[in-house]
Amino acid sequence: MDEESKSRLKAIPLCKTKAGPRDGDLWIERLKEEYESLIKFAQNNKESGSDWFRLESNENGTKWYGKCWHFHNMVKYEFDVEFDIPVTYPVTAPEIALPELDGKTAKMYRGGKICLSEHFKPLWARNAPKFGIAHAFSLGLGPWLAVEIPDLVEKGLIQPKS
Repeated sequence: MDEESKSRLKAIPLCKTKAGPRDGDLWIERLKEEYESLIKFAQNNKESGSDWFRLESNENGTKWYGKCWHFHNMVKYEFDVEFDIPVTYPVTAPEIALPELDGKTAKMYRGGKICLSEHFKPLWARNAPKFGIAHAFSLGLGPWLAVEIPDLVEKGLIQPKS
């Protein structure tokens, strides 16, 4: 990881509460921390000119959905993004999915879930429960988009939305 990536990562607040969706009031506390981290991450991205996602959740914070995008050769490629919070969260990282890309790359599982097992999951395991959704996007989805989208474009497998 380069110094710029490290400094961006350090600017995302860490979560303190070790709680998942089954933990009642502790989950509510964890959800507040998640939103604080996501808001700060989004603000930092906007300030640095690298705004690349919108995200929201259902009422209890167990299902998340939104949009993410990547620019390649000055063209915007936008995708739906979704994931559920696992019952073993935050020990287990969420499996982020881009359903419309399902089957277009080998670095993806059924349902459009992006492959993060080799690089990201060990990092998540070492940093649980401090890492949250913002960290999963920063260290997982962001780098995945940066590698896979240019490859999919060059192969003619995706087109920009008009």
